[in-house]
Amino acid sequence: MSYRDPHRHSPTIQLVRHGETEWSRAGRHTGLTDVPLTDEGRRVAASLKSRLAHLEPVLVLTSPLARAHETASLAGFPDATVDADLVEVDYGDAEGRRTREIREERPGWDVWRDGAPNGEPWERAGERADRVIARVEGAAGDVIVFAHGHILRVLAARWLEQPPAFGGRLALSTAAICDLGYERERRVVWLWNDTAHLTG
Repeated sequence: MSYRDPHRHSPTIQLVRHGETEWSRAGRHTGLTDVPLTDEGRRVAASLKSRLAHLEPVLVLTSPLARAHETASLAGFPDATVDADLVEVDYGDAEGRRTREIREERPGWDVWRDGAPNGEPWERAGERADRVIARVEGAAGDVIVFAHGHILRVLAARWLEQPPAFGGRLALSTAAICDLGYERERRVVWLWNDTAHLTG
């Protein structure tokens, strides 16, 4: 359960990364390709249900891609609202490829520093994240967001008023839960990359 503090104010935002896919397990950059969950991905997505059961969100958002939408459904939120701004970052020429493969052509390449060749610039991903944040802050209560590793890291960076590429400092596992919110008026991270439900 999320940490609570007497100075904590609503709304709170639970970020949930989708469960495992074949590509995430293999370390392949998975952007707009609609790769489904593996059986293990479905199992751990279902384990999210008990972790999130105490929440009473006024809004549940999901990426339109199946791996996020199915995770939301298995976690107990089949009617989550699709938000196109939560789609994963477009990796362009890096789509489906591992970092080590790309570095054979571009030594030292780093997706967070260099971006993806012919892919979506981090600034544009940050603009999408800002729109999601505006929607979340307009909700009259707590929110859950189901999406993908990199766009959620960008969203957290923008929540903290950092540039989008700051998300590179925020590692995020599949099916992990994160908890954003406020301490008094300040945007903060209360919990990050929580996978305790995966070890039960």
